[in-house]
Amino acid sequence: MITFFFLIQKRGVITFCGSHTVVEYDPNGPDCKECFRLHEDGYYRGGKPIVTRHPNILKSVLIGKKGWGLWVDQWTEGIVDWTFTKEDILNEFEKVEVEIPEPFLIEFNNTIDRKKKKRNLTYLEQIKKK
Repeated sequence: MITFFFLIQKRGVITFCGSHTVVEYDPNGPDCKECFRLHEDGYYRGGKPIVTRHPNILKSVLIGKKGWGLWVDQWTEGIVDWTFTKEDILNEFEKVEVEIPEPFLIEFNNTIDRKKKKRNLTYLEQIKKK
């Protein structure tokens, strides 16, 4: 998963995550994987500084992770609203040779299905009111 998050940020699929990500350098700090695990476990909540001996790598991973959540929501909204297709999004990943892990692809598809159901129910309610 770390590799996926790193690649989507470094290859330009996701460059914006919705928040400023600050990672500090300490040559004696934990490595990227350990800091990422600590981040996932909530260790850095409350404004605690993120310190690692691999700040550039960790920053890319965190931007990729945060950005994935943000952009999946935006992409699925656009797909449901017929602004673009699922294939348009998946082709962007293929262009930069990044394979989406199966759990994330399942999440992506489930989100599309859930939003389509919600959209269809909303339309149905509007039709019933007329």
